[in-house]
Amino acid sequence: MLDGLPLEPHVVPGEIRTYPVVVGSYSGAPHEDCPHLLDRLCRWLNEPEFRGAGSATLATAVLRAVLAHLYLAWIHPFGNGNGRTARLLEVYILLAAGVPSPAAHLLSNHYNQTRADYYRQLRAASESGGDLLPFVMYAVQGLVDGLRQQLAEIRQQQWGIAWRNFVDEAFREEKTPAAVRQRNLALALSETPEWVAVSEVPMLTPLLARAYASKSAKTVSRDLNALAARGLIDRMRARVRARREIILAFLPLRRAVEIREPALGGG
Repeated sequence: MLDGLPLEPHVVPGEIRTYPVVVGSYSGAPHEDCPHLLDRLCRWLNEPEFRGAGSATLATAVLRAVLAHLYLAWIHPFGNGNGRTARLLEVYILLAAGVPSPAAHLLSNHYNQTRADYYRQLRAASESGGDLLPFVMYAVQGLVDGLRQQLAEIRQQQWGIAWRNFVDEAFREEKTPAAVRQRNLALALSETPEWVAVSEVPMLTPLLARAYASKSAKTVSRDLNALAARGLIDRMRARVRARREIILAFLPLRRAVEIREPALGGG
């Protein structure tokens, strides 16, 4: 964990410190107490109260992971790398409980992305006299927000795959150069949710640039009209956009509502 990092002479990776440590305004536990505190922490985290059953298993694991992180940060048993160790322990507990790896890293990501708030919450918890709930709520909210973001990204990817399949099916029996161009154009337009100026269409991707390099503006216009006739794009004045929302009719209602793109105005 500390391999390759510049360390002070008294820091021995993997060994409990034998000297006092101060981080900002916070003083770590007395070094002579660290072995006992670590042992007590490990025994506490393995007690029956942290063994959830059924649907409570995940919630219990999250609480166990957050508390393990918090108490290890408080004890501060090492000369360096305590934050890294606390985050690693948190990830390990979540992975051991069956949390998928991308989700198990969300708490660590949350702390890094809200570093100032993380230290404020950590300090407030250490000065609270034992009130851990605000820190737990801060951590869990970050986990929930991260999960929602991941789910939104997954749904967007699923939507993109469904759209590509839909476009491929529309051109399945057509292999002419014009049909190939139009298929690639429909897919390229779907990569942006915004309206695209017709004059910019041939330059959307290197593939389209090559396809339209020897073609006139009339060819571009004919291809766009053909896609509009198929219902794959909207064309308004000198702008166009892919009609990806037509895929929503084939998705479950809840998912369709969650991933629906905001309405785009013409002009």
